[in-house]
Amino acid sequence: MAEAERIIGTPDTPDDGGERTAAAGSGASTPAAASGAGGQEAPAEARSGRGRRIALLFAVAAFAYALDLISKLLVVAKLEGHEPIRLVGDWLELNATRNPGAAFGFGAAFTIIFTLIAAAVIVVIMRLARKLYSYPWAIALGLLLGGALGNLTDRIFRSPGVFEGKVVDFIAPKGFAVFNLADSAIVCGGILIVLLSFRGLDPDGTIHKD
Repeated sequence: MAEAERIIGTPDTPDDGGERTAAAGSGASTPAAASGAGGQEAPAEARSGRGRRIALLFAVAAFAYALDLISKLLVVAKLEGHEPIRLVGDWLELNATRNPGAAFGFGAAFTIIFTLIAAAVIVVIMRLARKLYSYPWAIALGLLLGGALGNLTDRIFRSPGVFEGKVVDFIAPKGFAVFNLADSAIVCGGILIVLLSFRGLDPDGTIHKD
């Protein structure tokens, strides 16, 4: 958690686009430094920009969580205990299963450990949100947060017990593990984070150029 906060840094103010270019060794000043002698509006602008990005993060998380929760409620009510529903021939079907492991059915023997990991991920994202100045990172972290909350809800409230609950999975591509929308949100968020990292964009809005 401390390493994650070290990476995200503590920016003062972003520029209009929410991204700041880091010129290593060039002594370039930040917008905060440039506005320090000119007035008192920069801190307010910084809080406003950060607030919009935090709002986007939580909006994406709420949307992903709601889709996952509603889909699981429908699957449990309408599909569980019934024959799978074919959507695309033999290539894709809806097949309700209960998964005690991690995403895509891995690690079934470590249910409690995965529950604790999901809780830790949520805590880390909440802490990092305080220093967030990038819209793309807000979307990525929102997807991770919504997905983690979706599966954590199953871990806590579904049988066989608190922190040992089995996750409802139902999306079953041919030749692949069964998963759910929370898993999809987590994977999409992770892919976006990798792409942003390759681009050199940090969560605080800084762009690192080689």
